[in-house]
Amino acid sequence: MTSRRQFIARLHTIPSRAIQRWTLALVVAALLLGLAAEGPPPASLDTRATRMLAGEQFDFVGWEAMALLGKLAHVLVAPQRYMDEPARRDLLLDYLRAVADIERLDWEIQRAYTDPQVEDAEATTAEWRARLAGLRAAEETRQPLAEAILEEQTACVLVEEGFGLLSQEVPPVGSHFTPLPLLLVVSPRDHIERTFDLSLRRGLDVAQQEAIEAQMDATLDVSSLVTHIGGMAAYPAMLFESSSLTWLADVTAHEWAHHYLTLRPLGWNYDASSEARTINETVASIVGKEMGRRMIARYYPELLPPEPAAEEAEREASPSEPPAFDFNSEMRQTRVRVDELLAQGQIEEAEDYMEMRRQEFVAQGYGIRKLNQAYFAFHGAYADEPGAAGEDPVGPAVRDLRARSPDLHTFVARVARVTTLAELEALLGKVDD
Repeated sequence: MTSRRQFIARLHTIPSRAIQRWTLALVVAALLLGLAAEGPPPASLDTRATRMLAGEQFDFVGWEAMALLGKLAHVLVAPQRYMDEPARRDLLLDYLRAVADIERLDWEIQRAYTDPQVEDAEATTAEWRARLAGLRAAEETRQPLAEAILEEQTACVLVEEGFGLLSQEVPPVGSHFTPLPLLLVVSPRDHIERTFDLSLRRGLDVAQQEAIEAQMDATLDVSSLVTHIGGMAAYPAMLFESSSLTWLADVTAHEWAHHYLTLRPLGWNYDASSEARTINETVASIVGKEMGRRMIARYYPELLPPEPAAEEAEREASPSEPPAFDFNSEMRQTRVRVDELLAQGQIEEAEDYMEMRRQEFVAQGYGIRKLNQAYFAFHGAYADEPGAAGEDPVGPAVRDLRARSPDLHTFVARVARVTTLAELEALLGKVDD
């Protein structure tokens, strides 16, 4: 048994920066969780939908408690502090290779259960499932350390960009690989607007998702979509586990940007309007892409993917090849046409058109389960490049402000104060002066 004196001596060996980092993080988390708002009136769509799906909602309080306890337990040891950079790099890459092995094995097991040629899927996959359990157990022991390394590498480039105070990024980068909840998104049928969303428990299969959508649509006469997400700005941020370093670097910085904006007007007003939400998500997407690339360039340069512009130039240099299906361009055209039909009051025609287009996307290899008003209400908020936002002017204005800003920190500091398109356009006018 450890004596009191030994315990106190051990506390003195804990890196002070780690304690400061997570003390600040807990304060921020407490502030975020403590924010209260008036509830919706009893007859509102929000209230009716929430009551309808009371048994399917995600338990955020339980998840948050377990995630914060796990982070605190790790910070008391913080083994990454005693690893040099090559060792950190090797551990994270080894972890991602293990995740890739798990993804491949899990896919083989799922394929066996769906293959009509396999008569006894349970017996066929018995050895695979045993191996998968072993891989997951080994992965879970390394997960907290892999998360900490990713957090600190991301924090380093953020501080270099100017997002820091006394060499500490504010708020601290916090992320946790975890199975994510599903998200229910609701839009009116006669126009595209995200009027309601609700996090649902993970593990709902496709049949259950479609049953929820059907219930919502029939009962409330709305357009609804239950969709997967790649991350959520809880604290620590919830990240979908992936073997792609490029994706993880991007989404870690993306979710941190949401944490940063939460302390500023653009974050406070996230749910105030579709304009504020689109500005917020577009800014986070820009931060994710730029800081994600910078992190990889610094720590894993051989894994840095080519710039999108370079890939486009390479495609244009090969005119003999047939033009590739441009998902973003096709989705933008679809959104524009849908907006036109809805503006003319042709709701059913717009819905028939979206289903026709969905089938075309599927034929091109894009597995879109449902393309409707709610789909565009969700995906249209991520307007860092043309696509599901259609002709919405908010995304181009945000991208224009980034192009006119000397660096990313200046851009974020400027845009964090605005919450509407009018304010954004006024800010662009001042930048020109």
